[in-house]
Amino acid sequence: MAPLKRILLAEDNERDIELTLAALDEHNLANEVVTVRDGAEALDYLYGRGKFTGHANGLPVVVLLDLKMPKVDGLEVLRQMRDDPTLKHVPVVMVTSSREEQDLIHSYQLGVNAYVVKPVDFQKFVESVKQLGVFWAVINEPPPGTLKRS
Repeated sequence: MAPLKRILLAEDNERDIELTLAALDEHNLANEVVTVRDGAEALDYLYGRGKFTGHANGLPVVVLLDLKMPKVDGLEVLRQMRDDPTLKHVPVVMVTSSREEQDLIHSYQLGVNAYVVKPVDFQKFVESVKQLGVFWAVINEPPPGTLKRS
């Protein structure tokens, strides 16, 4: 049986969390979306530590990662993921309100798979999330074994 395709959503803005979950749910794009509210929680989930110790969920099919988060920012989460042999192939989409060129450049230098600026318009935001979900949770074929934690 194929593993459930989970999405890890790392976002500190409550409104953006609600909109993202509503858009994904409306289009039935993921069996489960795990939501964390800062970069430290994202790393805890990925490494199965802290409140996620012992969870058997495996790795997400994609990480939707906000850039500017408390405790550990999105760039540091991305850096740690790309430095880890178990996590380096997990797709990461930076979903941010930052249009700063330096953030974009730095994200790609660290190995982000995509950089999406959050639209201000509600409908455009929902459509963007839907497209992300369809591509990463349905269309994209991850490398063999990348959904398992070693």
